[in-house]
Amino acid sequence: MHAFDVLADPVRRRILELLAMGEHAWGEVVEVIAEEFEISQAAVSQHLKVLRDSGFASVRVEGGRAGSMWRRPSRCARSMNGWIDSGCSGHRGGAREKGPEKVAISGLGRGSGRAGGHGPYGAPSRRNPMATLPESRLRQMIDRFEQVEARMGVATDAKEIVQLSRDHAELRRIAEKAREVLLLRGQLAEAEQVIEDPGADRDFVNMAIEERGEIKAKLPDIEREMQLMLLPKDRDDDGSAILEVRAGTGGDEAALFAGDLWRMYQRYAQGRKWQVELVSATEGEMGGYKEVVAQINGPGVFGRMKFESGVHRVQRVPATESQGRVHTSAATVAILPVPEEVNIEVRDQDIRIDTYRSSGAGGQHVNKTDSAVRITHLPTNIVVTSSEKSQHENRRKAMEQLKIRLYERERDMKDTARSAARKLQVGSGDRSERIRTYNFPQGRVTDHRINFTAYNLDAFVQGDVDELMDALHAEDQAERLAQMENG
Repeated sequence: MHAFDVLADPVRRRILELLAMGEHAWGEVVEVIAEEFEISQAAVSQHLKVLRDSGFASVRVEGGRAGSMWRRPSRCARSMNGWIDSGCSGHRGGAREKGPEKVAISGLGRGSGRAGGHGPYGAPSRRNPMATLPESRLRQMIDRFEQVEARMGVATDAKEIVQLSRDHAELRRIAEKAREVLLLRGQLAEAEQVIEDPGADRDFVNMAIEERGEIKAKLPDIEREMQLMLLPKDRDDDGSAILEVRAGTGGDEAALFAGDLWRMYQRYAQGRKWQVELVSATEGEMGGYKEVVAQINGPGVFGRMKFESGVHRVQRVPATESQGRVHTSAATVAILPVPEEVNIEVRDQDIRIDTYRSSGAGGQHVNKTDSAVRITHLPTNIVVTSSEKSQHENRRKAMEQLKIRLYERERDMKDTARSAARKLQVGSGDRSERIRTYNFPQGRVTDHRINFTAYNLDAFVQGDVDELMDALHAEDQAERLAQMENG
């Protein structure tokens, strides 16, 4: 079997990655692969046999840990997702040396389980974007910025000035990058002209050759940055978000896990200087929460956290388990946008408002008045609650939540129509997806959408989630860039 065919399979690439780490017992490797790809352990063993037969690796066990002896492939073989390098230079990756031979494994990092030309951690591979960045488009961006800048000097309407200020701040970066791309392209064309001139001085030619090399080295990266700036933006990305965490299957353990997720997101928000406002919470009988709803306010909250929506699964020994057995529980997370202006009309005849007493921990915490508010939107059967001390404040908050839910419903209907032809593998935000597993016995967190696995679970649940969020956003950008290139 050709090396390309062997490594085209994401399961085999993932096996090679774990073997290269040399940090896990062989049984753990088989278990991780079987769970990540939802296949049997026998199927994992069959994939390993293919790797052995193809000359990529032979497995040995030292002290209960899985190790590997890498064999030199017959040629420098490129996989769908990177390179198995046996002498070819210029490719990044972890390396293992056995004697005089050095075999590097590139593009097989976390998140690389998906084929499609992406590098480690799900980041998009470098492509040449020059064909998709015509000069006319770049000049159009510069002209648009100059028009906004000119209009700012004469505008008198307050709302228009606010909107122009936002447009100016956003277009300024794009215009500066477009000018940089055009400048480099012009310098490259001048260097090429000197090189091709048969009457040019030799010293000038040598200088032009050097300059051309420098420009060609940095221009693709700058053009890719330009492409990312031109990707269509979700209008809600820059705004705040509603966070909803609900216990799923698993009883009391699910409520405890929901509490862990709530605290994880709280710490993450605090680390980014966002403000967290608790809207409502229902505590579990053994601790944790059956449901938590909060509003996270800050710039870019929704854009940063929107890929957290879905089913989060936990595997651990619950505090209530007396025999040390690992249980599997789940909680759901929903991230909803908070638009700056929710132009949703809610008619009085379409809602029912109920008041009730808030639940609490007992004693002085018991709410002795019917201050909690529940609003039911009859046409859609959407129910929202708020359980602070003031009934007036609860009415206001509950009505805000209802408008946000109705806005999200309208947004989802539009997104569903658009995503019929475009469904990102990063996730559509569908709450029914199982997106992530938190395995406490192994100290492992795995995101199943991009096959990202990290063994820093303790730090992760303390709010250190940027690495995974970066990988999700990189994958999203790669998908959208591919669509732009493909028209």
